[in-house]
Amino acid sequence: MSMPNNIGRNPYEDIINLPHYVSPTRPRMPMADRAAQFSSFRALSGYGDAVKETARLTGQRIELDESAKAVLDEKLRLLAEVIEERPEAEITYFLPDKKKDGGEYIIAAVRMKKLDAVAQELVMENGQTIPIADIIEIEGQLFIAFQ
Repeated sequence: MSMPNNIGRNPYEDIINLPHYVSPTRPRMPMADRAAQFSSFRALSGYGDAVKETARLTGQRIELDESAKAVLDEKLRLLAEVIEERPEAEITYFLPDKKKDGGEYIIAAVRMKKLDAVAQELVMENGQTIPIADIIEIEGQLFIAFQ
């Protein structure tokens, strides 16, 4: 049995020069639809955002020692005595992250309106509330003796 000698020949030589086939029963696909079939495919949509979120760093909550807690409690007691005067202060507090463990520390210069003992939070003149458990420092003219 002898094999044909195809060395040096194009294997598609018999069909390469035939005219382009056009179906008599099916309409041509519009160019926009043809382009869409070659557009990029994102099987992992949202993956990049998830990677960015995982890489985003958050800080951990600081646990105050007993002496720092005592100083903070004394400042809050002093603040409660003069709260109706709406004193100004800088409050450093922990803001938990909404999406993952941890958070960040914020320093807010605020004018206080109310110390809500039931809800355990400070209410600012602008309506902002800060949970007392998240506060690690309160500074201001009222607390000069503590510095």
